[in-house]
Amino acid sequence: METIAETRNLTKYYHQFCALKDISIRIQRGDIYGLIGDNGAGKTTFLKLLAGQIYPSAGELQLFGAHLPKEQDAQRPRLGILIEEAGFYHNLTVEQNLEYYRIQKGIPGRQAVEEALEMTGLTAVRKKPGNALSLGMKQRLGLAIALIGVPEFLLLDEPINGLDPSGIIEMRTLLLKLNREKNITILLSSHILSELEQLATVYGFLQEGHLLEQISARQLHEKCVNYVEIQVSDPERYAVLLEQKLNHTRYQIQPDGKIHILSADGETQRYSRLASDAGLSVLELSRRQQSLEDYYIHLKSNTGAGHANKDAVNGPKMEVH
Repeated sequence: METIAETRNLTKYYHQFCALKDISIRIQRGDIYGLIGDNGAGKTTFLKLLAGQIYPSAGELQLFGAHLPKEQDAQRPRLGILIEEAGFYHNLTVEQNLEYYRIQKGIPGRQAVEEALEMTGLTAVRKKPGNALSLGMKQRLGLAIALIGVPEFLLLDEPINGLDPSGIIEMRTLLLKLNREKNITILLSSHILSELEQLATVYGFLQEGHLLEQISARQLHEKCVNYVEIQVSDPERYAVLLEQKLNHTRYQIQPDGKIHILSADGETQRYSRLASDAGLSVLELSRRQQSLEDYYIHLKSNTGAGHANKDAVNGPKMEVH
């Protein structure tokens, strides 16, 4: 499978602050790559490095097989980019904005504008000026600009920001259609993990500028274990019983007092019976599947803590252009 973008030990400093440290990521043609991380984790910095908006401090970056910055710049017309706020002229209409960017990108034929309008559901507001659009419509216009000419690789930073539930569904449908029908590779970041879970084929988890893990959706599904969630009158005592009576040590006591019993084998009733035999009340009991959000929170709590502060102390490396 063709590699669209790859980084090796990619590092970016902003003065004394290390935004990214030794990031090694591979994105292959046809991927929908979901980039996950809290604010300040380095998601936008990574997207900007791929887009050529900033340069790395150290490490390697490959884009469509190009290694040198000048060669990569020659490949960037194959990208569609929507990073941070959608960039357009507020005094121009939707249609005029798209026509302007079509000419700027050197894309022949006005049909490209019509396709972008139709794909993003902006046809009905084509005559509206940018400053009259809702936040969600502005986000769609940013995406429409990125889609002019049907790029091979889309870079999207929080593309569903400001969209209502219907708009989120429409955006999801559009991105899946672009990926499946036009084989457009997509890299997107999002805080809405439940939405990413329905889109991504590969995930990259960032924390404090470090890559915690890169994993395919299939591998993630296999690792997202089934578990039993139980709420009892005395969680601490129940935890002791789990270990003593059932020899079960894989459990987590949640902040709300509920217990997640991981790799819970056998019938669910055995866990309620354990409580009742000890005179404990069972307030709630259910079998669940670990979600992407559960997995991410667990991953954060077990790996990667404190790296960014340590790297910042070490100081910046020479800027490479």
